[in-house]
Amino acid sequence: MTWEGLNRRQFPRVIYPCLIKISCPGQKTENLLTHTENIGLGGVCVIIKKEIKIFTDVEVEIDLLDAFDHISTRGKVVWVVRRTSIEALKPMFYDTGIEFVNLAGQHKEHLQETINRVVKNGAEVLRAIY
Repeated sequence: MTWEGLNRRQFPRVIYPCLIKISCPGQKTENLLTHTENIGLGGVCVIIKKEIKIFTDVEVEIDLLDAFDHISTRGKVVWVVRRTSIEALKPMFYDTGIEFVNLAGQHKEHLQETINRVVKNGAEVLRAIY
């Protein structure tokens, strides 16, 4: 499948860097702490140093850097793109797309309010995968 076949998102995303913790239940792997590349009601893109295989179920905790509780939800890795290394000594990074699964009503509202606020303040809205 080409990127052109994946360029329509049901939920547009905004560039809004916030903190995120990703864990893979049932696997002996450490929690991955990073920040979001972009986020929307349907999912999130993160850049991580470790590859998580496509279709892996994950637990996601997002800190939107506001006064409210963190958002906790399940997710599924839906795409992974390995970045090309610029320097031989730097680790590989992976752009990783995670689709939210059953985002709870209160968390969905909190995320939507945050997205609306950052869009109102001029954040870039992404409607296509790049």
